[in-house]
Formats: sequence, structure tokens, C-alpha cells
Amino acid sequence: MMSHSSSGQTGTVRAYLQSLQLRITAAVAQADGGQFVVDAWEKAPGEVLQGNGVTRILEGGEVFERAGCGFSHVQGPALPASATQHRMELAGTPFEALGVSLVFHPRNPHVPTVHMNVRMLSVGRAGQEPVCWFGGGMDLTPYYGREEDARHFHGVCRDAVQPFGEDKYARFKQWCDEYFFLKHRNEQRGIGGIFFDDFSEGGFANGFALMQSVGDAFLAAYMPIVSRRKDTSYGNREREFQLYRRGRYVEFNLVWDRGTHFGLQSGGRTESILLSMPPLVRWSYQALADVGSPEEALYQQFLVRRDWV
Repeated sequence: MMSHSSSGQTGTVRAYLQSLQLRITAAVAQADGGQFVVDAWEKAPGEVLQGNGVTRILEGGEVFERAGCGFSHVQGPALPASATQHRMELAGTPFEALGVSLVFHPRNPHVPTVHMNVRMLSVGRAGQEPVCWFGGGMDLTPYYGREEDARHFHGVCRDAVQPFGEDKYARFKQWCDEYFFLKHRNEQRGIGGIFFDDFSEGGFANGFALMQSVGDAFLAAYMPIVSRRKDTSYGNREREFQLYRRGRYVEFNLVWDRGTHFGLQSGGRTESILLSMPPLVRWSYQALADVGSPEEALYQQFLVRRDWV
């Protein structure tokens, strides 16, 4: 489907992404003491979407209640609507998409949930030079806000994109704030981070380098926060609030997330697409945040658009 020049580029990106998945899951397994279940999959012949991937997931761990990290590499005959809203001229064009996506739901309410994704999309008809663009980012969703954690996370994000232009962190931070926003609640999902999509500035080499820099920064952004908070004591009140706030995560991913929509619209593998879902979650008609409480502080001081670094 793709031209020969594209296949070499794709192979390089694929090798990087598979290595990234292994590095991240090894670090998380070491921190948790548990083991990831490895589920290698391949699309059946005759399905609209062709390709393969590896889903790695740790469930019921000491530190992580559910930690899913998936690699996928798929080809399809026509880009789904979720991928062409800014590039209508490419609607219906054959595509190739590969990426790593993860969501880690910790057990302790004082450890934030985290999401990271890096990906490449290559589009083109046979005999044409393909159009490649990159996307990705990471964002943090605390249940109990900590200034120190927010500043650390954003500082690592800033440093990861700084070499690609002075404007990048501010642009990608704003993009993240605007993207991870629950419009139906007028509420931020978390404290943000960085997010970019449809990135092709400087051609393939620059886009790939940016994607690698973001992927490589993930462990430094998140794992020190895990180490600081995983042994903090908590009770039923904190656990209930964590489960309540996880409901927002589910709402965003099902209602607004383009990645979820892309996967489902393109005939992706449902279990792998939904590995972002928390294992336990609750909804309550009444908000669980008393005046002056740490829970109220989350809304007033952290679920707002702020400059963290």
C-alpha cells in the first residue's frame, strides 16, 4: 500500500516504539513487583483493518491496580472520520498507523493516574509519496493535588520539547489543556502536560525526533512521583473520592477522546483500545468535596489552567 521509502521509515519508527514499550513496562514492573501479561495479537485475514501489536497489562499489583501499555501497527483502506477533521482532502485515503499508548491507574489515591501516547500516521495511495505526521504527549490526573508533583511533571515535559523550538512547550501545554477538557462538565480532566497532533514541521526526521523525545521523557516525568506518593497512608474517604474521580476519566475517554474514536471507527481491537479504563469506578449524584477539604482544593487549585513552570 505504501511506497518503498515509507516502509523503511515505518520500520525505524516501529523498532523505536517496541523498544519504548519494553523499557516502560520493565520499569513499572520493577516498581510494582508484579508482572505484565503479554498479549501479542494479529488481525485476522479478511478484516478491514490489517496489522498486529502487543498489549502488555498488569492488573491487581501492589502499586498499580491496572497498568496497560499497548503497541499497535495497523493498515487500513480509508482514514476514519476522526483522523481527517483537519485534513478533509485525505478522507478515504489508505493509511498506516503505529504507536504506543498507556494509561496507569495506581492503587493509592495519592498517586496520580497518568496517560502517555506517541504515534505516527502515514497516508498515501500506491505510487504516491506518503504524507507522514506525528502526534502524542502525556498528561497527569491527580486525585489529591501536589504543587511539587505538578511542577516536576510539567518541567520534564517542557525540557522534552524545548530543543524543537522555544514555542513548543507553551503551544503543546495549551493544546493539552484544551484537549483534555470535559466540555459537558466544563472541567479539566487533570493538570495537563503536553499534547500535539498532526505534527509534520521539519519533515519526517524532525517529527520522529520530537516523538522520541516525548516518549523517552515519560519515565522521568512520572516515576519519581510514584516513588514519592505510593506509601502515603489513606483511608476509605480517599479511596471513595479516587473512584468517583475515575468516573471523569471514563467519561472523557468514551465521549471525547479522538484516539478511542479512531480505534473503534477503524475496526481496531476493542480490548486494546479500552485498556485505559480503570478496574473500579463509581458515580455519585452529589460531588464528594466538602468546603475547605483537600478534595475541594483539587477543583479550585489543580483542575484549572495554570502555568506550572
